[in-house]
Amino acid sequence: MILKTLSVLNYKNFDSRSFKFDSKINCFVGKNGVGKTNVLDAIYHLSFGKSYFNPVATQNIKHQQEFFVVDGEYSKLDRSEKIVVSLKKGQKKIIKRNGKAYDKFSDHIGFLPLVIISPADRDLIIEGSDTRRKFIDSVISQSDKNYLDNLIKYNKVLAQRNSLLKYFAANNTYNNDSVLVYNEQLDSLGTPIFNKRNAFLKEFIPIFKERYQTISSGSEEVNLTYKSDLFATGLKELLQHAINKDKVLQYTSVGIHKDDLNFQIKEHPIKKFGSQGQQKSFLVALKLAQFDFIKAQSGVTPILLLDDIFDKLDEQRVEQLIGLVNDENFGQLFISDTHAKRTESIVNNTNQSYEMFKL
Repeated sequence: MILKTLSVLNYKNFDSRSFKFDSKINCFVGKNGVGKTNVLDAIYHLSFGKSYFNPVATQNIKHQQEFFVVDGEYSKLDRSEKIVVSLKKGQKKIIKRNGKAYDKFSDHIGFLPLVIISPADRDLIIEGSDTRRKFIDSVISQSDKNYLDNLIKYNKVLAQRNSLLKYFAANNTYNNDSVLVYNEQLDSLGTPIFNKRNAFLKEFIPIFKERYQTISSGSEEVNLTYKSDLFATGLKELLQHAINKDKVLQYTSVGIHKDDLNFQIKEHPIKKFGSQGQQKSFLVALKLAQFDFIKAQSGVTPILLLDDIFDKLDEQRVEQLIGLVNDENFGQLFISDTHAKRTESIVNNTNQSYEMFKL
């Protein structure tokens, strides 16, 4: 799969800009603040219908403008595909494929597989469990529509159960039958999600470990483990046991929405015991394993975005990373960097075709 052209209008810091891309390597170079990351985010927007860096959709509209448009032309499985994402203030976002708008945004997820490696990924280590769950869910959802559908439905039922708990507290009342209805629904949706996450991680973890060994030259032992209450008890039982606590808290305190991943180096939490370099290598290995998994599941080579990669890794590790990308397993690559000569020197060594865009 190749992104051939990209056009942005009123997107972040851009008035209007168009790009025609090389089928292998594309580099955006320039000083900080000129919009290198914004170009990568526009490409991300075409795959996921949202920004990787700013979840508030209207804040991606250029200041003092009323709308934005991101337009991309792809070649996928020998077919031409045109994707347009647009948003006007006060209206709903629209995603179109070949001129036809999607009824549900979730139908688009996975159609244009993509992986991004960015300094913002550090949130996976330092932030709460929600960030790590979103990572698992985004990887699985790109190749499993049923999983994504279950997840959307689970979150809707969860919100309804939480509203009911708040209603009980505000009105000093309680109806166990109503709670049981929601418990049944959460169990029927949540248990398959748990099973899928568990099966995914059994397949994903060995790929991740292998990637880390390559990036770190085999010098450290890392692991990630899946943490879920459902290993011990079924979801329906968990919800029933926690009902008194939930009534006090006025929200659902147990379930697959509380799952987490433990990131470890030498059997210790990498957040506390990993050096900056080890943490960076861990995150890159995580994202490359995501790339491998999505490619194997979908049969389509994902686009790979490397945002400000020298901020994440020293020059030697960047060369190792670009070297990994320099085989036939990888497809189109987009890189942002502040130093044009440094970037060109490294991509020159790949003997691949490339395009430099100075912003």
